[in-house]
Amino acid sequence: MAVDTDFEVKAIARYVRMSPNKVRRVLDQIRGQSYRDALIMLEFMPYRSCEPILKVLRSAVANAEHNAGLDPATLFVSSAYADQGPSLKRFRPRAQGRAYPIRKPTCHITVAVASRADS
Repeated sequence: MAVDTDFEVKAIARYVRMSPNKVRRVLDQIRGQSYRDALIMLEFMPYRSCEPILKVLRSAVANAEHNAGLDPATLFVSSAYADQGPSLKRFRPRAQGRAYPIRKPTCHITVAVASRADS
């Protein structure tokens, strides 16, 4: 099946309870890598954000395989980014009856894969 080289298939995880800056640190490492290399990197990186990114990457590849008929061996991470989601707002009691606001950030992780033209 002939597939256009500009064709991207993506997956999105929304409202992930993690700071987008911490997720971007890992996404910067896998952007542009082949699917296999990205899997290996995510398996062995020591960051907590690797688990949801791994799920999104596998979902994007499954979408490409099932919906677009692409071969997973030829796929690479064409774009990967984390947008800021809504923050959960909580309050922490402090001395003398004061309240200290706590922001618990969320993010939306998007991973897009495409097929390499030279493969």
